Amino acid sequence: MASEQLGKVIERIKSQPQNPNASLEQRRAGMERISERVPADVICEKINAGGVNAEWIAAPGATADRVILYLHGGGYVLGSINTHRAMISRIARASNARALAIDYRLAPEHPFPAAVEDATAAYRWLLAQGYKPGRIVIAGDSAGGGLTISALLAIRDAGLPMPAGAVPISPWTDLEGSGESVRTRAAKDVMVTQDNLASSAKQYYGAHDPKDPLVSPVHANFRGLPPMLIHVGDAEILLDDATRVAARVKPPACKSSWRSGTRCPMSGTCLRSCCRKASTRSTRSGDL
Repeated sequence: MASEQLGKVIERIKSQPQNPNASLEQRRAGMERISERVPADVICEKINAGGVNAEWIAAPGATADRVILYLHGGGYVLGSINTHRAMISRIARASNARALAIDYRLAPEHPFPAAVEDATAAYRWLLAQGYKPGRIVIAGDSAGGGLTISALLAIRDAGLPMPAGAVPISPWTDLEGSGESVRTRAAKDVMVTQDNLASSAKQYYGAHDPKDPLVSPVHANFRGLPPMLIHVGDAEILLDDATRVAARVKPPACKSSWRSGTRCPMSGTCLRSCCRKASTRSTRSGDL
């Protein structure tokens, strides 16, 4: 995204500040209202993926056996396929892949481990349908980025074959909010606030230990995980959530690379670029 265009997006977001007194229902409704339209040539098919509400999203010419399992963001309490459908369609088109987006269960109605269970169930479903693990990439943004890593941990611990790789974008990996960037980037981040993070975190993990790696994967042992491409913006509250994971994910346990945009907040442009690279590389078995 060009810096001028990005600047306009940031100013638009700043001109519509969040209402700190909005209820969860109002926040959910507000997020649904701003969802974008999907291009007319994109095919969207609602399905049940192992008990999880899901949707195939694909542009014309997508390679049938190349799949991006996409986990939307929203702090585990907001968001849906609907709020992310247009963005996911752009990622799928650029990656020449089919995207399987899921509506994992949200907190507080369905706290941890519901989201991890649903993401893992959708991956099991893909394998049961005959999709090769080496042709699957798991990706997600924000809470969905953290869930991407948690899903990998759950897949590994269940003894399932690993996907080709993962693309956690601005991943929320520390639900205790102990990273310095939660404070040092608070004035710069136009998308996420410290208060919203803390509130969403408590609604998600409830009485569970927030240091559980499936809740906060920053505490995980990454041995045996596939390659990850981690992307984060320098102006993001979640900067340290991403960089601390990237610093710990090292060969021979796992390979990773990470990128930080100078001003870029979490964006569909970043997601599209990263997923295209990961999906393209996944065509070569064992190489991401």
